[in-house]
Amino acid sequence: MSSTSPSSNSSIRVRFAPSPTGLFHVGGARSALFNWVMAKQSGGTLVLRIEDTDASRNSPEWTEGIIRALAWLGMDGGEYEGPYFQSANADKHAGAARALLGAGRAYYCDCTREDVIARTGDQHRGYDGFCRDRGLQPGPGRALRFRTPDEGQTTVVDLLRGKPVFENAVLEDFVIARADGSVTFLLANAVDDISQGITHVVRGEEHLSNAPKQQLLWEALGAEPPVWAHVPVIVNEKRQKLSKRRDKVALEDYQAEGYLAEAMRNYLMLLGWAPSGDREIVPWEAIVEEFRIEDVNTSPAFFDVKKLRAINGEYVRALPPDRFEAECLPFLEDAPFPVDRGVFAQLAPLAQTRVAVLAEIVPMVDFAFLAEPPFDEQSWNKGMKGPAAEILAAAEEAYRDAPWEAGELKDRLERVGTEHGLKLGKTQAPVRVAVTGRTVGLPLFESLEILGRERTLARLAAARERLAARPSS
Repeated sequence: MSSTSPSSNSSIRVRFAPSPTGLFHVGGARSALFNWVMAKQSGGTLVLRIEDTDASRNSPEWTEGIIRALAWLGMDGGEYEGPYFQSANADKHAGAARALLGAGRAYYCDCTREDVIARTGDQHRGYDGFCRDRGLQPGPGRALRFRTPDEGQTTVVDLLRGKPVFENAVLEDFVIARADGSVTFLLANAVDDISQGITHVVRGEEHLSNAPKQQLLWEALGAEPPVWAHVPVIVNEKRQKLSKRRDKVALEDYQAEGYLAEAMRNYLMLLGWAPSGDREIVPWEAIVEEFRIEDVNTSPAFFDVKKLRAINGEYVRALPPDRFEAECLPFLEDAPFPVDRGVFAQLAPLAQTRVAVLAEIVPMVDFAFLAEPPFDEQSWNKGMKGPAAEILAAAEEAYRDAPWEAGELKDRLERVGTEHGLKLGKTQAPVRVAVTGRTVGLPLFESLEILGRERTLARLAAARERLAARPSS
């Protein structure tokens, strides 16, 4: 098999084979995207296989979550073959184990880990081959081990890492079937890949150490090994491998916060790969055209949440207005207040340029739908300083008969500021807090125009009364 880019080979079959053991990891999402792009570039096939043989560590709900997450990224059922379930191939796995035993490529072993340590005196050493020639038959406590070659080398063709060479003499005889007859991941994975015609395997670099073992299994089963691509590990800001116990790694969590699928897709493709022209915002069609798995860097890829947020903000700002409103609605529907769709349609253009993730829409527009503005003590203390009471009173008077239009409201408040020797930024601070409850938010005067005269004046008066009731220092 050629070790060149799959873009020149229209018959390639790549597989994405996640285990349904929890929420969908962003690292798995990146691997899925890399595989998908390779298949699209070549006119080949992406195969989705759910590796569900460990019943103690998976559930149907997690399988459904994987399929939903892939669909959110753009990989619906029409983009892949499957899903296949590894558990459905148990007979094939068992048959392969029997074939390897019959060919002398496997043997039964009753050694425990404690036995090996006692013989070798080294708790870090692998299996020592003690049972190779004992001729044990199947029985309780006896696992089936693959007999690795004593001599020679196994060369792994890797599109990122060249041709790593592994000395066969240092590969231990690994277990391919447990004492209960169930096969291990290594054998099941190889059998499924062979039966499904997989030609290229793209996965995380943590699996590189398994590659020579799996390649020996492919060869022992009479099949030509695939071309491998072991992509770099993803790390956090401390350069530690992303961990679900420590880091936010679930794709579903980012989706729930309001990250757009196209932004997440764009960002994940940048983890180890860079498009031409020093770009970060790249249309999906351009990524599919330009991406080459050989160009992926082997250094650890930093999952930079700040950069992801910035990229998402760019995508949010580029949305057509009607889609922005539609994307915001699920978050507003979950808000603890009713939302007037007509009012939100007026606020949406103001908010679209200011939210980086869609979940931010709720605290940005809540003032328009609540009976009273939200109270934030820090914002109140910051905005209601100095001549705040006088400014509120003057603003209330100036706005009582003003034409209710943003430009006029701004002009009148500027005049109030001039009378108090203040620039507009200082003048509008107490007004913003009185009306919206916060020191930052949407453009103030457009917000006042949408909120209306009656509610604006009522909030200015209420803030003034609150200040008057404040104990003097």
